[in-house]
Formats: sequence, structure tokens, C-alpha cells
Amino acid sequence: MRIRTMASAVLAATALSVSLLAASPASAATARHQGGLHLGYIQYDSPGRDTRSNSSLNAEWVNIHNSSRSAIQLKGYKLKDDTGYTYTFGSYKIGAGKTVKVRTGKGTNASGVRYWGRGSYVWNNTSDKARLVKPSGSLQDSCSWTRSDRGTKNCH
Repeated sequence: MRIRTMASAVLAATALSVSLLAASPASAATARHQGGLHLGYIQYDSPGRDTRSNSSLNAEWVNIHNSSRSAIQLKGYKLKDDTGYTYTFGSYKIGAGKTVKVRTGKGTNASGVRYWGRGSYVWNNTSDKARLVKPSGSLQDSCSWTRSDRGTKNCH
């Protein structure tokens, strides 16, 4: 009787361990963005020829998403690439569940869109890494890509 009870306990513990291990990858994936602010979809290769026209520059962009239940003030947050090009947010509040698009070229800032104001491209088409850095200097999120991503990257 004692052996049978012990065997049942061992089987139950094994089953629990297996189910916890199976759940771990999904938990790890969702835990990545529980902090709220993260990089979303990135269009790092402007479609068509790279003409350096403002419309071509603005077709290169990064989405930043707030998946929290509260608005977040982005003042002082930085968006950086591997080369060191840096966009620093001025006063801008991103609403809960909202996305802001940072376009490379020039334009008029509005709700949901910010313009870097550059006259040349930021994101390397063959490989690069976008980093979202907190005002404190610590890394909030990052996303990298290679040529095989074909111009766009979903960082979620």
C-alpha cells in the first residue's frame, strides 16, 4: 500500500513538472511585454528605391506600443540604432493600448506620429537593432533584424 501511494505521488509530481515546463515558453513570451512599453512593427527598408526624398524617408518607421492600462509619458525616452543615431522624445504621452509611429523624415508631429526630422536613412537594411531606452539610460526594449526579414520586422 505504501509503495502504491508513493508511486502515485511521484507520477503526480512528474505530470505537474511536465505541464509547468510546457507552459514556460508561453509565459516567457508574454512576460517580455508586461512592462507596458515596447517596440512593435518596424519598417526599416523604405519600399522602392532609396531616393532620400522626404516621402521615402518617412516610409521608414518604428512603432512603439503601450500595452499597459495607463498612459506613459515618453519625455526623455530615446530610440537608437546600432550606429548611434538617436531620437529623443519631447513631451509626449502615449495612451493605454496606443501606438506611436516614429518616422525618419520631416513632418508635423501629431497624435500617434512623431518625426525624427532627418535628411538621411537611419535603419540599416541588411542588419540593425532598434533600442528603446528609458530616460534613466536603462534599456526598455530592443529588436534586431537581418536581410532575411525583407524590410519589415514584427518585434512583438
